[in-house]
Amino acid sequence: MKDTNLGAVAMITFYEAVCRDAQGNIKWVATAKNLVVTEGLNALIAACFKTIPGSVTWYLGLKSTGTPVAGDVMNAHGSWTELVAYSEGARPGWTPGTVAAGSVSNTAAKARFTANGSMTVLGLFMTSNSTKSGTTGTLYGAADFTEGSRAMVSGDTLDVTATVSATAA
Repeated sequence: MKDTNLGAVAMITFYEAVCRDAQGNIKWVATAKNLVVTEGLNALIAACFKTIPGSVTWYLGLKSTGTPVAGDVMNAHGSWTELVAYSEGARPGWTPGTVAAGSVSNTAAKARFTANGSMTVLGLFMTSNSTKSGTTGTLYGAADFTEGSRAMVSGDTLDVTATVSATAA
C-alpha cells in the first residue's frame, strides 16, 4: 500500500486583527485562517527550492467583499475585492521575526491600517505588491475573518499580526 501522505507539509497563515478607536481603546478583535492559493504555493516552492536565498518582501491588504478561491492571483481575483479606504499610502509591509519551530510572525512589527472613513473589513490578504489596488506581483493567499465582516470608522486603527506556520501533515 502506497502512503500518499509521506513527506506532506501543511502551510497555515493565521491572522489576528485588533481594531482600536481614536483614543486607543480596543473595539474588536477578529481572526482568520489563510487559504494559500496555488500561486502562493508556487512562490514558496520557488523561493525555498529554486532561488535560495529568496528576497521577496510581503505586504498585507484588506478585503471588503467576496471569498477567496485557490485559483486567485493578483491580477484576477474576481471572487473578492480589495478595500483601500485607509490612510496609509501603500499596503503595509509584513516584517517577519525569527523563524522558530516551523513558524514566523510579525508580532514585533504589526502591520497597521488607519481608517479614513467608515468602512467594513471582511478579511485580509498577503501579496508581494505594496501598491494599493496593484495587480502585479504574487498573491500568497487571502482569508475571511472567522467572525464575519467588521466595521471601522475614521480614526480607528487595525493592527494585524500574520503568522506563517508549516507542519508535517
